[in-house]
Amino acid sequence: MRPVREQRVRMSKEACNMTPVKEMRVRDFMVAKPLVFTSDTDLLDAVWLLVNRRISGAPVVDERGNLVGVLTERDFLRAALVAGYHGESGGCVGDYMSSDVEAVNADDSLLDIATRFVETKYRRFPVMEDNRVVGLVTRQDVLRAVMDTFGPGRAAG
Repeated sequence: MRPVREQRVRMSKEACNMTPVKEMRVRDFMVAKPLVFTSDTDLLDAVWLLVNRRISGAPVVDERGNLVGVLTERDFLRAALVAGYHGESGGCVGDYMSSDVEAVNADDSLLDIATRFVETKYRRFPVMEDNRVVGLVTRQDVLRAVMDTFGPGRAAG
């Protein structure tokens, strides 16, 4: 599997100043073209990419690009425990990924996403458009978008 370079969408200062927070959309601050895995990706290869890119999780898609799960640091820790107790190592992403996945739409508002982060245990959501993964949004992306709008030196208005 060939890794894809992630692109973090950054709003320009002018766009931040002109766009009220309630009108900001996920597509304005998500990570576009996120790293994705397939179920048959070697688990150790996937974790190596996550660690080296300093990413805490990535979407898992099937051969048609449909979202089937998410691989997180927690999932790998579970795999490490299994390996430690049973003397097994490795496996595939599909063996350990979280398949109970919630996704968000690229047109959802920043406020909607912030609310979902507060009300759920999730740290990241795959971003969908036309039933395809087009991005990833994390709690930190939401905080960054808020800081770009209201950060030091900016007046809330």
